[in-house]
Amino acid sequence: MLEIFTRLADWLVFDLAGLSAQSKWGDALHFFVEDVSKIFALLLLMIYIIALLRASLNVERVRDYLARKHTGLGLLLGSAFGAITPFCSCSSIPVFLGFTSAGIPVGITMAFLLTSPLINEVAVLLLMSLLGWKFTLLYIVTGMAVGVAGGLALHLLKAERWLQPFAARAYNQAQQAGHTGTASTGSMTLKERHEFAKEEMTDIFSRVWKWVILGVGLGAGLHGFVPDQWVSDTLGQGEWWSVPAAVLAGIPLYSNATGVIPVMESLITKGLPVGTTLAFCMSTVAASFPEFILLKQVMKIRLLALIFIMLLVAFTLIGWVLNALTPYL
Repeated sequence: MLEIFTRLADWLVFDLAGLSAQSKWGDALHFFVEDVSKIFALLLLMIYIIALLRASLNVERVRDYLARKHTGLGLLLGSAFGAITPFCSCSSIPVFLGFTSAGIPVGITMAFLLTSPLINEVAVLLLMSLLGWKFTLLYIVTGMAVGVAGGLALHLLKAERWLQPFAARAYNQAQQAGHTGTASTGSMTLKERHEFAKEEMTDIFSRVWKWVILGVGLGAGLHGFVPDQWVSDTLGQGEWWSVPAAVLAGIPLYSNATGVIPVMESLITKGLPVGTTLAFCMSTVAASFPEFILLKQVMKIRLLALIFIMLLVAFTLIGWVLNALTPYL
């Protein structure tokens, strides 16, 4: 299904505009068109569907199950759901907004948001063919561990207080509806549910569309004009500092888990240690500037800074551990 956006970008950039796929401008513009069209479509579709479900189903029961009865299981389920959904960091945000609007705790929602960009089924298959099942399994486990640990920390810190006002207001309203027992199930006609979903979709989209343009534009420029050779030459020495340096180097870049696998293969074949490579790629996928530009629309600076530091520390530790384990795998 998502191939339609690749074909659209192919037609607009290569056929209509006449740019070469091998040129930097062609690569960057193709990246921009494909990701903006994909994110806009997912944004509109996911917000509408989730809002329609909120108006149709008893999401309060799901929320209460996740929030009060099985917090640990809720974090694991949030991370597992993130692992099986084919979203990049930016297109995960509509689901984040939907979860928040349904009153699902921010910790569980963040477990989803942190895991989703790191793992998907295509990336897992590509990674298995590149590094084998042991490294692939380790990558999946560490990716989900980052989601669960980050979600738990934010749950304990009550991170919902650091949402932007409109997101916090939607979250609190859903929470109050659950406490007072005012569920919407069965109380709205099909037309009313459609109008509710359309209004919510329009409201949220109007808040974030320009940040999608800005975030993906930044990522596209870096994607097309930053050479892989620079990364391998700078970080391929195997020193202890190369892992945190790789994490920091990945921050300005932007890709999804599937798109970063060829880069990963290129870096490994050029001599970059596996742990350093994975730390760099995780940072590129889950801690990029474009993602945080978008998240700024739903989170306050304090929450963004906390998530940013958590990811940097987690990816650095993962890189060190994998480099140490490489001789035994």
